[in-house]
Amino acid sequence: MQSVATPSEQQVGEEGTIAPEEPLIPEFENYIERGDLDAIAERETLRLLAPRGLEEESLPRDGLPTGEWRALAEKFAHERGLTPQWIYVDNFAQLIPALIEGRGDLIAINFSRTPERARQVTFTRPLEYVQELLITRRDTSQSDAPLEVALRKGSAFAETLSQRADTARPLTPKYLEGPVTQDELLGGVASGEFAATVIDSNLADVLLADFPALQAEDLRDKRRAIAWAVRRDAPKLERALNEYFTREHLEAAQRRASALRDWDQIRETRTLRVLTRNHPASYFMWRGELMGFDYDLLQRFARDHGLRLSMVVPGPDVDLAEALAAGLGDVIAASTTVTESRKQQGLVFTRPYMQVTEQLITAADNIVESAQAIPVAQQLSGQSVAVNPLSSYYTSLTAVAAASEAPIEILPIAGATTEQLIDGVATGRYDYTVADSHLLEIEQTYRDDFQVIGDLGGERDIAWAVRKDQPALLEELNGFLNKYYRGLFFNVTYNKYFREEKRIKRKLGERLRDTSTLSPYDPIVRKHAVPADRDWRMVVSQMYQESRFNPRAKSFAGARGLMQVMPRTAHQMGISDLYHPENGIRAGISYLGWLEERFPTSLAFDQKIFFTLAAYNAGHGHVRDARVLAEQLGKDPDRWFDNVEDAMLLLSQPEYYKKARFGYVRGREPVNYVREIRDRYFGYVSVARNERMAEQQ
Repeated sequence: MQSVATPSEQQVGEEGTIAPEEPLIPEFENYIERGDLDAIAERETLRLLAPRGLEEESLPRDGLPTGEWRALAEKFAHERGLTPQWIYVDNFAQLIPALIEGRGDLIAINFSRTPERARQVTFTRPLEYVQELLITRRDTSQSDAPLEVALRKGSAFAETLSQRADTARPLTPKYLEGPVTQDELLGGVASGEFAATVIDSNLADVLLADFPALQAEDLRDKRRAIAWAVRRDAPKLERALNEYFTREHLEAAQRRASALRDWDQIRETRTLRVLTRNHPASYFMWRGELMGFDYDLLQRFARDHGLRLSMVVPGPDVDLAEALAAGLGDVIAASTTVTESRKQQGLVFTRPYMQVTEQLITAADNIVESAQAIPVAQQLSGQSVAVNPLSSYYTSLTAVAAASEAPIEILPIAGATTEQLIDGVATGRYDYTVADSHLLEIEQTYRDDFQVIGDLGGERDIAWAVRKDQPALLEELNGFLNKYYRGLFFNVTYNKYFREEKRIKRKLGERLRDTSTLSPYDPIVRKHAVPADRDWRMVVSQMYQESRFNPRAKSFAGARGLMQVMPRTAHQMGISDLYHPENGIRAGISYLGWLEERFPTSLAFDQKIFFTLAAYNAGHGHVRDARVLAEQLGKDPDRWFDNVEDAMLLLSQPEYYKKARFGYVRGREPVNYVREIRDRYFGYVSVARNERMAEQQ
């Protein structure tokens, strides 16, 4: 029975009436669970461990990573269909015991990876590397007397202090009981309550601005890794987190590069960013190759103008018009229907390059009279139609429902792809859905579990879209379409995707629909990539780039096997017979690790991936030369795209390579190598994201 508040428990409204209080959210009742990701999924809750006092530090504050970690952890939970639940313990010392005992599933905070902690729990791939800083007042006198350092109980800084026991000025820890925030620690030093404290550099960069009386000095010669921790017997959770981190950091790099650009800026960067969807008409992957009608057309456009093509596939629940307005891409090419509502969103369309009709479909075994006999609106009377609310179909159905005398139930399925909705209709989950005729023609070449029962209206135009502030790009795109439309190249490309039934069955029917199998060697890749804290999908993308999954591949320079490792390099790692799949994969992953260690730990997570790939292709020395040259040119030596990659291209020119330590390099090879591996990886990611959305529907 629901309890009723008494007048003393109620609030008095403005007019003197009794207003009931908002119902209280029931307190979370914790439990013991020591299982891996499958057991966590059954509980439908991801318990995130943190010390008390961290709530305040998790509030939004520009540049402070604590809130970023919180948002990152909660997003991971939501993507897995889990409810994030923060579990607070009294101090840092209680975090690992709580995790091991099963009172939480993940330590997801600014958590230092130390040898002592690593003996008890498993750490994810480092999120970043930080310096530990000793904080004192600026007026602190220099002496050899021991300095008492205030620390939170269980802090990893105690280990660092113990390692400095033989220094000229001993540092002794003073452990503080109870929850303490970083601001309270710094404030205590500033007021003289504490003589000193220690703080990570990624926090100090932001917090010390509020404490001008304080100064900082390095405690260690080396940086320490910040990572999250799981139980040692939770390998599935660890792998899922590492894959998530790689994807998030690479996509974050794309978002950081967002800009509202017209043709001059696009030409300046030599890159056209295309917002699209992963589906058979526009952009998809077949056996490691990126394909699609829109993709092929824009590849030709890019080639004609000396541009690189960068495909951007936001989540299926992201409105492409909003992504374009935010500068995440330069053009929308996703088999997009021209509609008034989209024009009102600010989209400006190119001339159409295709006409389609929106068609109503149902399951093949659903006996329905022909659309010629009964109007579509009448057939839908009392029925449900499932569509993605971001699609043009939703707008069309709304108009049909408004004109119908009988009720029509429109089911908005957020994030659903057309293919997923067709699957839902074929299996009886939904009564009807709507799809464009050209998409249904593709689907009907390799499946017969649905039937078309009528058109929603007449022909609709398909076109690309730009913003209103891109008149020059619009002119270039229209010029391209006017030149090629219905010409030989256009017709051959169109027939390849919509007319040649055998090709459609082979390539579109076999396109990548899930990430359960990316290559014949997935189990081996996972076996060696996961312990190395690498996203196995990135390794598979690189393996395809190197060998097209051919274990007998051999380059003109003598590199061998699936990952094209030189025999002398493999020999130095104690590996031989590179034609054996496992040996080749193990050698490639080991070499990636060796190269990554050659770059400074201060490099951002995503940039280290790109630099490592470039070094794998061109050699570490040439990448180092490119970083030096980038800095000389006023570019950022710590960012690959549009910075160091530009310098790498110049190292094939005498005026630049003659001054470089490692000389000439065919710069276009590593530049294309990194981009193609990244784009293929994002192709895998977009399929995986669609999978998760389908599972949650």
